[in-house]
Amino acid sequence: MNQPVTIGIDVATAGVRALAVRGGAVLASAAEPLPAPVRDDRGHSEQDARSWWPAVKTVLAKVTGELPGRGGEVAAVAIAATSGTIVGVDASGVPVTPALMYDDRRGAELNREATALGADRWRRLGFGVSATAALGRIAWLAGHVPDVAGIRHTPDLIAAELTGGPVATDWSHALKSGYDPLALEWPDEVFEALGVPSCLLPSVVAPATVLGEVARPVAGLPAGCPVVAGMTDGCAGQIAAGAVAPGSFVGILGTTYVLKGVTEELVPDPTGAMYSHRHPDGWWLPGGASNTGGEAVAGQDRLSELDAAAAALGPAKVVAYPLRRKGERFPFASPDAEGFVSGEADEVELHRARLEGVAFLERLALDHLRRLGVDVTDPLLAAGGGSRSPLWTRIRATVSGLGLRVSPQAETGYGAALLAAAGVLPGGLTEASAGLGEGTLVEPDERESAALAESYQRFCAELHTRGWIDDELFAVVRR
Repeated sequence: MNQPVTIGIDVATAGVRALAVRGGAVLASAAEPLPAPVRDDRGHSEQDARSWWPAVKTVLAKVTGELPGRGGEVAAVAIAATSGTIVGVDASGVPVTPALMYDDRRGAELNREATALGADRWRRLGFGVSATAALGRIAWLAGHVPDVAGIRHTPDLIAAELTGGPVATDWSHALKSGYDPLALEWPDEVFEALGVPSCLLPSVVAPATVLGEVARPVAGLPAGCPVVAGMTDGCAGQIAAGAVAPGSFVGILGTTYVLKGVTEELVPDPTGAMYSHRHPDGWWLPGGASNTGGEAVAGQDRLSELDAAAAALGPAKVVAYPLRRKGERFPFASPDAEGFVSGEADEVELHRARLEGVAFLERLALDHLRRLGVDVTDPLLAAGGGSRSPLWTRIRATVSGLGLRVSPQAETGYGAALLAAAGVLPGGLTEASAGLGEGTLVEPDERESAALAESYQRFCAELHTRGWIDDELFAVVRR
């Protein structure tokens, strides 16, 4: 038990959660709600940024109050938050605007301009500027709010409250604000053309860098406690699940399906379906998120009963792509993609086909990575609510041909606590992650491999016929 006690803070859209962690074990946790964002038909999405710090203080006080030393033993703290949320501040660092949330679209037209202005840069990075990227909102603030003297991401504001002064941001939270993690610089040519003064942009450091120290005792944290740079919620969740070394990937099956992992070098994706954050150690974190996943079976009030019946049934005779809305973003990008079922099925077979359809999507994502030259280490880590279904996990293992190791943790706050430990341990994130539990390993079921392999081919043929996956990916699938 030489590991330090650290606290990870997760500032999510609906609330703040904090966890105290030591050696992989959660010692204490607490949560506090936040006011819901205000959204309107113009595409604006705002939250009161002044609500964040009081909620953080509340959860910190609760967590430290549960520790034996009442917080005196906390060695470091780090903050993770939603990607792409920004706030305009004055010269003193006080918010002068609401938080413009990750889904706010007021900068959409400016993001389209940024796409053209930085085309060569984005091509090298292998991803584009989305309509909701924070870059456009930064330009919008610069042009519409004269009192704005600086731009801050959510963790920047919280860390400034802890340290008593402005801090650098990390290159994970800065990614959707336009920061170039390959060149390690802001895209000055883009911001200059959009009229954004460089003085508005914070300095940027690697995640797990010590930003400063707690200036005075607050909510149980002792003065002098290091405040460490965190990462976005998705990256922190990946770290919590254990995907921290090159070749390691995690499939997170929540409401949607997310695949994230680690590569030694940047792997640009010319299709734009995958993009990469940068690892604290300089490696890369490629990944993508589908528009389907656990919601494929959401709303069923008899899931355990249907799972049991589907397990007894065996592989479905029909093939389903369980997409509930129009458009897909990963592992292929198509605004026209729609869900389908190829054939007639009763309730049990349709349930089984939907489980298989998400597994096929996961396999397609892995095939897309192989197409790009990315090696995925066996076993694939698994996390998210869908990974609690033994049947679904076994289907996923059989379809992918990889063992699935179900991670005991994938919480954002847990990952932030590991980043806090990485900031104060000599071995960095590798040492901080050494205490992670391995979780249950689920191997492919060879009895169902042939039938599911045939259904996967049919699934991909349907996608190819509709023009949603290209010839190159379809060729990879058929090997």
